[in-house]
Amino acid sequence: MPGRIIPIAVAAALVILAALTSLYTVSETEYAIRTQFGAVEGATYGPGLHWKWPWDQVVKIDRRLLGQSHPMSTFLTRDDRALIVDFYIKWRIVDPVRYYEATGADETSAGDRLSDIVQDGIKSVVAGRTLAEVVTAEHPAVTAGMLESARRAASALGIDLVDVRVQNIDLPDEVASRVYDQMKESFEKTASELRAEGDSAAKRIRAEADRERMEIISDAQRDALASKGAADAEASDIYARAYRSNPEFFAFYRSMQAYERSLGKSNGVLVLSPDSAFFRYMKDPGGRINDSGGARR
Repeated sequence: MPGRIIPIAVAAALVILAALTSLYTVSETEYAIRTQFGAVEGATYGPGLHWKWPWDQVVKIDRRLLGQSHPMSTFLTRDDRALIVDFYIKWRIVDPVRYYEATGADETSAGDRLSDIVQDGIKSVVAGRTLAEVVTAEHPAVTAGMLESARRAASALGIDLVDVRVQNIDLPDEVASRVYDQMKESFEKTASELRAEGDSAAKRIRAEADRERMEIISDAQRDALASKGAADAEASDIYARAYRSNPEFFAFYRSMQAYERSLGKSNGVLVLSPDSAFFRYMKDPGGRINDSGGARR
């Protein structure tokens, strides 16, 4: 009996081993490629449990969005200035068979090949611009020109290049200070030109405002003089009519005004002849003047 158990146990072990080496699972985040002696035999396996020959190999490939950063890559601009660019790439595998044949399903190798493709694209974009143009441009403007060509090159690897982003653009330490000084001088020159234009515009506006002010003041003074002249003429006409209607009262009124302005002033001195006509209304309320020139008593 024990002699019959051993062969059964060995057979069962072989069956279990064959089952373990013939069954495999595929998750929703993976592609699976079945190869036989290095040749691809199948790649359209959905999620779940699958069967293969024990001597077949199954290669699993991540079908999710993948990414890789590439810091400190150096490029030369059109004016032979070195730039240090940090960028990252994101891609997704869309053709697992082509990807396997091109890269051996090695994610690191695929990332390096994509990096070379993207660096060539960035190099062509940067080489066509001066340092100032690259530094002042928006990052999408640096990557947009080469993204399409990089995508076409990546499709040969079975990869969809989803995005390329420039994270940072810097200068080597030995040229950074010199470049910044040149940029500072350029900005100061631009600022001076803008200030000069602003001063010129301000002077022109002030001159125009002063001219308008003088015109307004002149017109106002002219109108005021015209009004004053008309008023003085009307007042003179009123005085003349009043004088003609009662000359004696007008003379009396003018004499009272003269007395008010002349007499009773402190520290005032008035030198007149006693017979002067100035005192005629003081000597005679009627204002009559005698034959000798004085007021009659």
